Amino acid sequence: MQRPLMSFRRSHLLLGGPPDNGRNSRQLSHHGLGGSAMDTTVTSVGTSSHRKIFDVPVYDMGWHDALSMAEDLAMRPSGQTLLAFVNAHNILLTLSDPEYREILLRSIVLPDGIGLDIASSVEHGSAFPANLNGTDFVPAFLTYMQRPRRVGLIGATREIVEKAAANFAKHAPWHLFFVISDGYFDKNNPAPVLAEIERQKLDIILIGMGTPLQEKWAVDHLKPEHARLVMTVGALFDFVSGIIPRAPYTIRLLRLEWAYRLLQEPYRLWRRYILGIPLFFFEVLRHRFRRVCPDETKPRVLHNSRKLDRSKTNRV
Repeated sequence: MQRPLMSFRRSHLLLGGPPDNGRNSRQLSHHGLGGSAMDTTVTSVGTSSHRKIFDVPVYDMGWHDALSMAEDLAMRPSGQTLLAFVNAHNILLTLSDPEYREILLRSIVLPDGIGLDIASSVEHGSAFPANLNGTDFVPAFLTYMQRPRRVGLIGATREIVEKAAANFAKHAPWHLFFVISDGYFDKNNPAPVLAEIERQKLDIILIGMGTPLQEKWAVDHLKPEHARLVMTVGALFDFVSGIIPRAPYTIRLLRLEWAYRLLQEPYRLWRRYILGIPLFFFEVLRHRFRRVCPDETKPRVLHNSRKLDRSKTNRV
């Protein structure tokens, strides 16, 4: 399995990743919710471009292929693509939130964290080629793109998102970064935010409002003319701003960043990890058993979830 390197092209602040050998691109067309077309270029690795985790296709590519694919999507002359990062917590949400699940089925989904590797090993016999978590991927992507782009940021608090934009500008100064809004705007009246997006004529939008709010808001309100590539990035701005420190490199190397985050924010994250991890492993085994005994053909959906309040934000 590939480990992120400290340098990828001109990357010098956060982690990037090593290149893969060989690329084979093919064209697919994804149709977004609400009838809007999302055209994507999917880069195949070998004979398969994705693996299904809880029946959601997650792309199984290395760093170079994933970065090249994202750059291609950002440079396309038409259409719009939603790129999402999915970890164990997010993939569990797909079982209780059919709307979120449907969005992921129409998006490019990249694997984030050891939970997805465990699920892939149990279901498909091996881990994903690379841990393409958003905290490492987005900074590496910004340095991978050598042609200047206009990048908009939405999410977090005003202080955090402004510091994140400033640090991104230091990290990749050939791009232009714009703070469109913090994450606490009126979700029932997004007109001012959309007007600012249109005014800045963006190529890429980074949305950090927490899953599944950020994905649902993007699909509900963003159109191809707003940006070619939309990336939902969870708590990325917290880390890039420096307000919340990332786990030390050794902790990340041991794949224990989740434990570090739990120690940092126990009151916010204890349910996700203390209750969520056992449930995740149960679902991994259940999906594996379903493959062995395929009588159960329909994906299981948990119906006891509460309706999402889209007026609030929730970091991932």
